[in-house]
Amino acid sequence: MTDEKAQRHKERMQQRKEIVDAKIARATEDRGVLIVLTGDGKGKSSSGFGTALRCLGHGYKVAIVQFIKGTWECGEKNFLTESIFRGENARLEYFTMDTGFTWETQNAEKDREAAEKVWAECEHVFSDPEIHLVLLDELTYMLNYKYLDKEKVLKAIQNRPITQNVIITGRGAKKYLEDLADTFSEVKAIKHAFNNGIKAQKGIEW
Repeated sequence: MTDEKAQRHKERMQQRKEIVDAKIARATEDRGVLIVLTGDGKGKSSSGFGTALRCLGHGYKVAIVQFIKGTWECGEKNFLTESIFRGENARLEYFTMDTGFTWETQNAEKDREAAEKVWAECEHVFSDPEIHLVLLDELTYMLNYKYLDKEKVLKAIQNRPITQNVIITGRGAKKYLEDLADTFSEVKAIKHAFNNGIKAQKGIEW
């Protein structure tokens, strides 16, 4: 790189640094956030679980509530429920709906009962200020299918401790979730191996 190119690069990076530094300086509010990860692309739950691991790695307490996928073997559940995050000084609470995919059960009443049961089991986490993150994996389906009372769920999220963070994942997040969210990301499907006849792989898809 010539001296002239190096100087131009340095100037561009300095300008970018000033922009970033200004944004950091403006971010003075210190509270938990609501993150919604939606869209038809792969990676929503993976992102949510990645953030849960990040929190656990920092020594925070985490609660994970897994809807829809409860009957499948799940790599993240295998690891998290048998790892150092459990036991005498547990930093993780883990809840599953236990009925599996709705298109497998084909029984709306059974799914509704299972959703209400797991919500009743986990609802206390929204009153625990020591829990830094609550991951509600695939919650959008429970709300869209009306398996859970939307107002009760939103009230619990809105009235949580001020430092608690919540992540909601799942396709089809409605406008009211976008309005409530601090961060709202939509994962777009461009290509997916499964749609091209490639089998789902253990450790990649589940």
